[in-house]
Amino acid sequence: MQKNLLVKTLLIIAVLLIFLFGIFGIPSGFSGDALKQAVLNHIHLGLDLKGGTHLILQVMVNEAVAADSDHAVETLKDQLAKSNITGATVTKPDPDNHPEQIVVQNLPQDPAVSSRVQEIVKDNLPDYDPTRGPNNSWIVTMKPSAVSDLKSRTVDKSIEAIRRRVDALGVSEPVIQKNGMGNDEILVQLPGVDDPGRVKDIIQSTARLELREARGGPYSNEQAARAAQPGGMLPSNMVLLHGRAEGTNGGGDAVYLVSRVPVVSGTDIRDARAGTKGDTNQPIVNFYLTASAGKKFADFTELHKEGGTDPSRLAIVLDNRVISAPSIKDQISDSGIIEGGFTEQSASDLAKLLQSGALPASLRYLTERTVGPSLGADSIRSGVKAAIWGMVAVMVFMLIYYRAAGINADVALIFNLIILLGFLGWMNMFGMSAVLTLPGIAGVILTVGMGVDSNVLIFERIREELRNGKAPAAAVDQGFSRAWTTILDTHVTTIVSALILIFVGSGPVSGFGLTLAFGLLANLFTAVFVSRVIFDTVLSRKERGAALSI
Repeated sequence: MQKNLLVKTLLIIAVLLIFLFGIFGIPSGFSGDALKQAVLNHIHLGLDLKGGTHLILQVMVNEAVAADSDHAVETLKDQLAKSNITGATVTKPDPDNHPEQIVVQNLPQDPAVSSRVQEIVKDNLPDYDPTRGPNNSWIVTMKPSAVSDLKSRTVDKSIEAIRRRVDALGVSEPVIQKNGMGNDEILVQLPGVDDPGRVKDIIQSTARLELREARGGPYSNEQAARAAQPGGMLPSNMVLLHGRAEGTNGGGDAVYLVSRVPVVSGTDIRDARAGTKGDTNQPIVNFYLTASAGKKFADFTELHKEGGTDPSRLAIVLDNRVISAPSIKDQISDSGIIEGGFTEQSASDLAKLLQSGALPASLRYLTERTVGPSLGADSIRSGVKAAIWGMVAVMVFMLIYYRAAGINADVALIFNLIILLGFLGWMNMFGMSAVLTLPGIAGVILTVGMGVDSNVLIFERIREELRNGKAPAAAVDQGFSRAWTTILDTHVTTIVSALILIFVGSGPVSGFGLTLAFGLLANLFTAVFVSRVIFDTVLSRKERGAALSI
């Protein structure tokens, strides 16, 4: 008996030391300020306690679908030409509302041609289904499962790109995740940011760098651009984009005729760095392409350089706006520069955005809330006061109502709080973001209440056994064994609810669920195991038949 108690006591002490280390680590000193700083280093505060910026951004997922179908259009045109099917037109009839739909028209009245169209789609566009349309046309539509998967991947890629951008800017403990309240929305919380406006602009900026062929411009406006085309009609593979007029520093607006599908896009960039132009010392951004993109870009620039087979210019497009359209002097392989009237700060920001990877679609700003640090300080004071007073009131009640056994319950409650806070500290040490929010403090208080409830169930069962004439040791044994089923049932049902809050909720709601769930798991350990060990230790030191203070 004594040996078992010793082993159990050593286990409790080991668990206590492990979670105390999770709270404090190795403090630099033992003064009040040093211990406070050690706690803050391990237990990170959430947005509502530390202050910062709360954003909800909507990912324009239809843009990703449109980009995919644009490539599908070019693939169809290329394959039809290779199959010697002339005269066919490939268009998207409603690119805004149905970007996933492509129509192939003006096909020859030949069954072999129809069969060839189906083969082309099957072999080259596995995510698309061809169906017959009127007048010997074919409607090529992206499969619903492929659309859904593409939209989901677009949101996931956007989250990763935003996370890399925020990390590059040095924002600590950000919350970046899907927003559970809406479709295709991202929740971004940035505790303690010094310049929320700048961070918000960088997050929202798509930084979609594209290198396209420029066939015309700059024009003064879109009407002039259309008038310059044969018959006033734009080529099907070309679009009009606005941009900076040549010879201006961001003030003048112009229109350019550029290719619909880019030669190089943001996903082809492997690195980007801010620098200065040698002759003018103006800030620029150097970018470097992947090997495959470099080869494709080299072939393009060789064909379209001055004196080449099909000379044209290169449009450097950033966020669907042409920032320059220089002539191609010579073949370019895997690197280039971006000029555009940058400041040192804006060049550095753009380089960081390009390093983090282009967003697969643009973002729309939905919500912004800024929480000041004074509000956070008030929340901390109010929450801590509520937790302290609530815990003190509970501990005093347990001492008065259950006498010496109340000390047992109070020790278990303190142990429970240490385990819970230590758990948050350990999660942060292992790189898993676990921040303490105001709802999280509420979860701690609720855990205290659940812990008391467990002790009340056990103590009342022990009292009942004592009234039935059982010896103290037998009463304790029966009290714990018979209350266990009820305690387990109440805890499991509440933990299930807390897990739903963690995985379905977001931000503070998830934080509340996290503290509640682990607090309840800790309570099963403290209320049942720790409390039982304390009872057994007390009984082992009493004479047989001595009364139990409860």
